[in-house]
Amino acid sequence: MQSSAAPSLAQAAKLLKKYFGYDDFRPAQRPVLTSLLAGRDTVAIMPTGAGKSICYELPALLLPGITLVISPLISLMKDQVDALTGAGIRATFINSSLSSAVARERYAGIAAGAYDLIYVAPERLDADGFRSLVSEQSIAMVAVDEAHCLSQWGHDFRPSYQAIAPFIDALPRRPLVAAFTATATPEVREDIVRLLALRAPAVHVTGFDRPNLYFEVRRGEKKRDFTARYVRAHKSEAGIIYAATRKEVDKLYEHLKKKGIAVGRYHAGLSDEERARVQDDFLYDNLAVIVATNAFGMGIDKSNVRYVLHYNMPKNIESYYQEAGRAGRDGEKGTCILLFSPQDVMTQRYLIEVSTEDPARQRLELAKLQRMVDYCHTPECLRAFLIRYFGGEAEERCDNCGNCRAGAETVDVTLDAQKVFSCVYRMHERYGVTLVAQVLKGSSEKRVKSLHLDALSTYGLYREKSIEDIKLMIQRFIATDYLALEGGEYPVVKLRPPAYDVLRSRAKVLQHVLPEEVAAEEDPALFDRLRALRKEIAVEENIPPYLVFSDKTLHGMCELLPKTEGELAAVSGVGEKKLKKYGARFLACLAENA
Repeated sequence: MQSSAAPSLAQAAKLLKKYFGYDDFRPAQRPVLTSLLAGRDTVAIMPTGAGKSICYELPALLLPGITLVISPLISLMKDQVDALTGAGIRATFINSSLSSAVARERYAGIAAGAYDLIYVAPERLDADGFRSLVSEQSIAMVAVDEAHCLSQWGHDFRPSYQAIAPFIDALPRRPLVAAFTATATPEVREDIVRLLALRAPAVHVTGFDRPNLYFEVRRGEKKRDFTARYVRAHKSEAGIIYAATRKEVDKLYEHLKKKGIAVGRYHAGLSDEERARVQDDFLYDNLAVIVATNAFGMGIDKSNVRYVLHYNMPKNIESYYQEAGRAGRDGEKGTCILLFSPQDVMTQRYLIEVSTEDPARQRLELAKLQRMVDYCHTPECLRAFLIRYFGGEAEERCDNCGNCRAGAETVDVTLDAQKVFSCVYRMHERYGVTLVAQVLKGSSEKRVKSLHLDALSTYGLYREKSIEDIKLMIQRFIATDYLALEGGEYPVVKLRPPAYDVLRSRAKVLQHVLPEEVAAEEDPALFDRLRALRKEIAVEENIPPYLVFSDKTLHGMCELLPKTEGELAAVSGVGEKKLKKYGARFLACLAENA
């Protein structure tokens, strides 16, 4: 119900407990809610898992009028509305998935004031019927989700988002406007403010860190064998495996099936029916693992994904962080592993070149690709690399990534650095990684000799190393900002300012040497029984299991072992309606463990 009283954070906190079962706001939610409830235009950059949806759902219950949520994620709209209506909140969605009859019924509901929250696809804003209908309603707030889609220089520009600002301008009374996204560089944030014509907005940039996620890059793995081993070792957990192309998805899917693994696949080349079936099987926990292109996941609000494997390197950091961030949305631990091979770079470069005609856009995409390559080669903290990319500040070590995990050794590679930097300098910073590596190797390639590079003093300094090992060493120095790649189609290696201090023996270069991972897995019997009960209820109600309770809430039950309804209500994620609906069955299951 909407409140006529002035909205306050205290009121929002009561609704948070009533509808969502949470005792308090997450740290990132409080400042965003404060500015929205004060009636101030707001931009919120919040990582996946920080709870951004509650930041517009709670004001929608307190502000006098309808809140429109504009989102491009059609399948996610349904999941979010199902979750809201399941908690007792008046919400609906309007998009192209609806039949004409259902759309008319929902339009009538909007006219009758039956909803506090309406999710709508941006394409719908141009429709005369929808525009005239909402113009007759009191629109309290327009919340723009995935707001990075506004920026032409972001990683996921969508022309349909250009209709949002004119739509808002055409409303009889300008509503409060809020923009939300998980991934936006400072430049994209400026675009969001400008393109939505926000008025003196409060801009909240939550730390981009996802502390519950473990990040790792693996190079030189036999990818298919590693993936099969990993999936088998985590067979009770939900996971997504991303591959770069449809062909790669199909090959890996067939390989895992032959290994006896129950797996689904998802890409744009499959029929609508097959994609819908596989997506539902994954959401409803009938399939634990799915192999997919990046077409999968944008609309998946599945909270209990425990791991995301990238079989191929994505084309930019934004895509990677968004896809990897689908692990651990419930706040529980998640694992994000990227399997890198040099071929990935060639594949992504080709995809950029064939899909991008505008030269300026292509240069931008290639520069973003290089930063993705840098991530794959950096010997420094992976979490710090990601956070700093988005303009945040980070500690030098996180102790929860592949480069920082316990047992890593720090070694002095200053001599190697001086050899490489000297070679680049003597080659006048005019050539690419491969030619630099060939000179250091002492290669007898024709081009090396025709350019007289075999006469350099750095020629053959690494005869004992392979070309690939030398290239890897060079890439690590690029990733740590001692070297840079400049130029478009054929980038050349340049010295960065820190390299000169190393050449003059004024600074040392230290890198981490990583140990082999020893994996550990834990799956308590009580958690399994609670999960089985959740699945049973989900089948009865024909809803995804995580809409009953999240993994985090089940873990909370295991930890607190509640015996009464009052104790169960204290578990994070158990709201009033779910307590009445499911409480007795979960308490009975917990009692069996006593």
